[in-house]
Amino acid sequence: MMRVVKPFRLVWPLALVLFLSRPCSGQTPAVPAGNEPFGITDNSILVEEAFNQEPGIFQNIFNLRLFRHQWVASFTQEWPAPGIRHQLSYTLPFGNLDDGTGIGDVLINYRLQVTSESARTPAFAPRLSVILPTGSTKTGLGSGVVGWQVLLPFSKRAGNLYFHWDAGLTYLPAHTPEQSAEEPSALNTLIAGSGIWRASSTLNLLFEIVLESFEESDPSGRRRTHDLTLSPGLRKAWNRGDKQVVAGVAFPVLIDSDGTHNSIFGYFSYELPFKK
Repeated sequence: MMRVVKPFRLVWPLALVLFLSRPCSGQTPAVPAGNEPFGITDNSILVEEAFNQEPGIFQNIFNLRLFRHQWVASFTQEWPAPGIRHQLSYTLPFGNLDDGTGIGDVLINYRLQVTSESARTPAFAPRLSVILPTGSTKTGLGSGVVGWQVLLPFSKRAGNLYFHWDAGLTYLPAHTPEQSAEEPSALNTLIAGSGIWRASSTLNLLFEIVLESFEESDPSGRRRTHDLTLSPGLRKAWNRGDKQVVAGVAFPVLIDSDGTHNSIFGYFSYELPFKK
């Protein structure tokens, strides 16, 4: 059975549930000569793409990750502010773990579209997030402290393939949990990548790799642990005029010091205009 992670370790899974799923029709990426366009540019699931929302379009996204007897999920909205260069969003995570059910730590996010994709250069859109301590530490769904998260996503197309790369960190300062000694500060890191194949204009097959590193403390002192996730999946889009619905499923396999843990990851998004 998959172990219950410490509260601060849920920051990445809950954020990945939603934040690493980007806008359906945000930017129009460069199309190499002789290739059909990708109908879905938010074509990764666990790896964040580097495309902001375009003006006048916002997106609602729901993700759910199921593992044995437990689950984590989240809902987000992404808004242009007011155009494609700046984007604001929020993530509302929630879940059911062995210690209880409830809301997790909410993330408030800002993304800057530094570069757009061209024939030679990748898209680049760094994100800065504030982590609010809205979740309960008793249920394992909260960290109990205000934290920060930084992610550096890149995206580039090569023919019928799309590649996305992420590098990021989460910082949680030292604090004193209820009925416990002081919990030291934690700096957790992430490196991730995905390869997407365009099976058709609105159907993508994908394979993703996520490597996470966590700072932890136990009676023997401070230590750093590492988790590796391998995840095959697919996504399908349906266009309805100026609206788009995207559904996806992935099958993440987590490899850590306790062994191998299987899960199912479901994705659903609905993108629509808020002005003409």
